[in-house]
Amino acid sequence: MQKKRVVITGLGVVAPNGLGVKNFLHAIKNGISGIKHDAELVRLQFSCQISGTPEIAEELKKEYFTELELKNFNASGILYGVIAGIDAWKDAGLSIENNENPDWESGTIFGSGTSGIEKFRESIYKIDDFQTRRLGSTAVAQTMNSGVSAYLAAKLGLGNQVTTNSSACATGTESILMGYERIVSGQAKRMLVGSTSDRGPYIWGGFDAMRVCTFKHNDSPEKGSRPMSASASGFVPGSGAGAMILEDLESALARNATIYAEVLGGNSNSGGQRGEGTMTAPNSIAVQKCIEDALLNSNINSNQIDTINGHLTATTKDSLEIFNWSKALYLSKSDFPYINSLKSMIGHCLSASGSIESVATVLQVHHGFIFPSINCEDLHPEIETLVNREKIPQQLLQKEINIAVKASFGFGDVNACVVFKKFS
Repeated sequence: MQKKRVVITGLGVVAPNGLGVKNFLHAIKNGISGIKHDAELVRLQFSCQISGTPEIAEELKKEYFTELELKNFNASGILYGVIAGIDAWKDAGLSIENNENPDWESGTIFGSGTSGIEKFRESIYKIDDFQTRRLGSTAVAQTMNSGVSAYLAAKLGLGNQVTTNSSACATGTESILMGYERIVSGQAKRMLVGSTSDRGPYIWGGFDAMRVCTFKHNDSPEKGSRPMSASASGFVPGSGAGAMILEDLESALARNATIYAEVLGGNSNSGGQRGEGTMTAPNSIAVQKCIEDALLNSNINSNQIDTINGHLTATTKDSLEIFNWSKALYLSKSDFPYINSLKSMIGHCLSASGSIESVATVLQVHHGFIFPSINCEDLHPEIETLVNREKIPQQLLQKEINIAVKASFGFGDVNACVVFKKFS
């Protein structure tokens, strides 16, 4: 029996450098950074005092939430995820109807690392101040990890699987793979997939304490995120959400939907924190196997890949990631495909990174371009031994893309890799 084909029919994004697909597309094509000075991090005496934080106007919130919903609402991750998710749904040409019965054919797998960290803080202070009864009726909904998928399900009337996955920085990419499998297995016609991340010091503080965030560019925010650069000094914390509608090809064709790209397959695995793998460091063998198995699952060869969107965070592990790609693909320096990092423009959006970066990757496939990796004019010498400099574009490159690969690697030694193809 032939495997069901799965296509992408809708996109939504809330990114530090662009709200909505149109603004985001303009930003990534033009290398526009969304990283800015962060007054709150200065006040709290963080070492890193810059961030990639989407700015949401109060009026925009009212387009997605009722006044009652916004009362005592304080969950940035849910806010970002609902905006991105509903935008993707509408972009796919799907209607929002208040029917008595749910849409049994549509579901969501929308990931997060935490939920409502701001609401948690607010609630803890109230509880400690003997004001438990003043928490409000939505404190649980805002702080449960599945809050984002629950909010989306209610707004869209989703009746298929509704859940939230969580695998650190691999969350977003993993959600795409999980939604893809749901459709391939015949259990759903369409799945809203993606991920979100809360913003602010209570999410980023632990990373600042670990000294993995840069502190050398507090006076030059747009230069702060430097994946693949010899002068990279740590990642810039970010937040936001990315979303896409995955759909059974037959369903998409039947309703004459726009098709951005096809999902060929992918793989997720773990290094088990064995060998060189730890809670915070990758097991290279597992990373390589994840990439190899993703290509095998997608039935493609490495020499068919036009471009890679790497995880590439601007830490000391960037060179190792490039090495793992070269080993997994069995490609020499001269044959290595194009590779870029969206984090150069938006920072590391943690649990939202894989989904936002996947939206960017799909846009490259659909529109035929490779966005620039900014801030790596001083390419790391270890990387330059593995990849020709011209394969890491620092300016917009107009190019037909047939196959693009996106990978994410996260704390806990977890990996996810997905393969996108131009639809034909």
